[in-house]
Amino acid sequence: MTSDQQLKTLVLALIVAVAPASAFAQSSGGGPPANVRMRIGPLFINPTIALSNAGQDTNVFNEATNAKTDFTVTVTPGTDLWLRFGPTWFQGNISEDLVWYQKFASERSANNSYSLKWLVPLNRVTLTPTWSYANTRARPGFEIDARAERTEMAYGGTIELRFLSKTSVIAEATRQTTDFAAAAEFLGVNLHDELNRTGTTESVSLAHRITPLTTLAATGSMSQDRFKFDPRRNSDSRTVSGGVRFDPAALIKGSAKIGYDDFRPASADVPGYKGSMVAVDLSYVFLGVTKLAFTATRDVQYSYDINQPYYVQTGTGGSISQQLFGPLDVVVRGALRRLEYRDRVGAVIPVAERVDHQQTYGAGIGYHLGRDTRIGVNVDQSNRQSAVSFRRYKGWQYGVAVTYASGS
Repeated sequence: MTSDQQLKTLVLALIVAVAPASAFAQSSGGGPPANVRMRIGPLFINPTIALSNAGQDTNVFNEATNAKTDFTVTVTPGTDLWLRFGPTWFQGNISEDLVWYQKFASERSANNSYSLKWLVPLNRVTLTPTWSYANTRARPGFEIDARAERTEMAYGGTIELRFLSKTSVIAEATRQTTDFAAAAEFLGVNLHDELNRTGTTESVSLAHRITPLTTLAATGSMSQDRFKFDPRRNSDSRTVSGGVRFDPAALIKGSAKIGYDDFRPASADVPGYKGSMVAVDLSYVFLGVTKLAFTATRDVQYSYDINQPYYVQTGTGGSISQQLFGPLDVVVRGALRRLEYRDRVGAVIPVAERVDHQQTYGAGIGYHLGRDTRIGVNVDQSNRQSAVSFRRYKGWQYGVAVTYASGS
């Protein structure tokens, strides 16, 4: 896609956005919400769009020195779909990020993602096959600063057996492939050769609904990652966890899970990891004017460096959104992440047992045009601290955002 074509696409997307769509939450039973925007026979459609950023990025490439500044625009159109098929429901999502940089054409991209789920209720058993696909150049985490092209595809399904009125056993299996483009590189390392892989996960959960809006679950899972071009990176893991999930209609929304992970690399010269795993994403609205959100994670991530093949990433983040008066609101946000690298035994490593720290802080002020539309001005700073000097960076992003059907 040429520069002129990308710019025309962005302008067209903004024009289409003049007709906003309403926010929605998934209804129980797999069907669409009551306020779904469009219906064509058995097909229900909810389009959404957001100008998530239009402004300056003061460090486009996350460089330690000689940082580059550019004007950037990101537009994200999307559509949620529901299709009734007898007693079952198909649920789908189509989304695209159109990313445009004024000077650095190499950073422009159109990132596409698709997902499909089929809910099949059979008396006490519910079958749910799933499929998702993404073709993206978004940064693959907090370590790799290149916007590396790759495709990610996952498919699988769940079987839920309700053997008591409030208790279920859920079996789930998934298979996911990650394929970087042949030319994708970072710091002289070919990501296609190092990180292309296939992962499989099987899990069994016991879930109990303690209230109509709150469910507790205990889960055991096994995972296997197999790398296409470098079997030294292969690994297996075993995880046990417990968690709680809140319905979207509950006062507290989201889920929280904590457990124990036994991560076992196939290579004898790579130490394993045995320790905690965490996945928390919760929000709470106080008196209808203050929204608190909190996230926490701890898990294993693969590194591009074969001599430090993985790291344990621990992170916490949160935000406070406050309605000031009328349609005006303000938000403050921040996140801290710690990347603890594991070294290959006997390898020559510039900084052994390295620990990097990544932080993001920001604030914004917004004005609501009705229920579905918000115009905001945002300022955010990102930085990484590392014992390796060329891995450090600091940058600012500031600009305007326009969101339709935000759900806020």
